Amino acid sequence: MNIRKAVLADSKGIAKVHVDSWRTTYKNIIPDEFLKKLSYDRRTELWNENIIKKGNYVFVAENSNGKIIGFADCGKRESNHVPESGDLTAIYLLEEYQGKGVGKRLLRKVFLQFEELGFNRIFVEVLEDNKTRHFYEYYGAELYKTEKITIAGAELNLLIYEWNNIGDVLIKF
Repeated sequence: MNIRKAVLADSKGIAKVHVDSWRTTYKNIIPDEFLKKLSYDRRTELWNENIIKKGNYVFVAENSNGKIIGFADCGKRESNHVPESGDLTAIYLLEEYQGKGVGKRLLRKVFLQFEELGFNRIFVEVLEDNKTRHFYEYYGAELYKTEKITIAGAELNLLIYEWNNIGDVLIKF
């Protein structure tokens, strides 16, 4: 298992994980029609942009064969006006690699990046019905607020969690 900073050549592999993990993670949460229409090509374009975007940090997890099996994305959302804070915008893994410590290793890499940037408060958004929220709770994230959002006509609860001391999180690794 290898965790490293993403390069442009990783965009296609990240896009595959992104689409495939959305289809498994959000099954029965987001309408199937929406999930079926997700496009590897469009996601590849998105990750090309995300990887080169200033202030954005993308990390990949590779298996022993060098295949990308997960990724994490972090930085500071334009909508985040809280001083010295950042956002964990994504951690996704292929379903068969979940529960094996890969997410923990990606989270550690992201929090080391936040530490380097001098951020002390970190936010993450997760759908209420997404079991991943328990992963964030396990690592000390606390519910900050809840919002209603609509995805493909489905009204969903978006939970916004906060870590207010990244040192406490890093100690857990």
